[in-house]
Amino acid sequence: MIGSEPLMVAGCDEVGRGPLAGDVVAAAVILGRELPQGLNDSKKLTERKREALFETIKETAVCWAVGRASVEEIDRLNILNASLLAMKRAVESLSVRPDHVLVDGNKLPTWSFTAEAIVGGDGSVPCISAASIIAKVTRDREMKVLDEAYPGYGLAKHKGYPTVQHLEALRHLGVTPMHRKSFAPVARLLDREDEV
Repeated sequence: MIGSEPLMVAGCDEVGRGPLAGDVVAAAVILGRELPQGLNDSKKLTERKREALFETIKETAVCWAVGRASVEEIDRLNILNASLLAMKRAVESLSVRPDHVLVDGNKLPTWSFTAEAIVGGDGSVPCISAASIIAKVTRDREMKVLDEAYPGYGLAKHKGYPTVQHLEALRHLGVTPMHRKSFAPVARLLDREDEV
């Protein structure tokens, strides 16, 4: 406590490091006193539960924000640095400046906030779990929109991850602007195209 004011602690997490397509998306959340029931690592929740918690978090949190790094930034910076940039943007976009930030993982962005990296924090720290849910639902919804823009790749289903279906579609339909050209499966296809 600072005087009689509670510490404003933000949780931060990102999703989308592994996919071959789409932005990497991060979220930051400062929870209110009443914690939403059922918070957990977003990957361990059903889609229906995530969607319900997404709405609850937005309604009950002190504030929340989303940040991202684009496909172009991922290719230029590499996925780790792009993920850290997305997290930095999310925290800096919060309408209330946090006193402290808890980040899922083992690395922290370069920023002016006091912060702590917590491995497995998305499953053990409520504010990080909340950020994990906001980030995942946001990105999953965006992949459904991309699926309509780029039909045939199955993005709504696999969310851009390198599934057999996605790799087959890449071979048959080619690389699109939403694919990460620095990722090995995409880079190999582009190399083959250059050889033709």
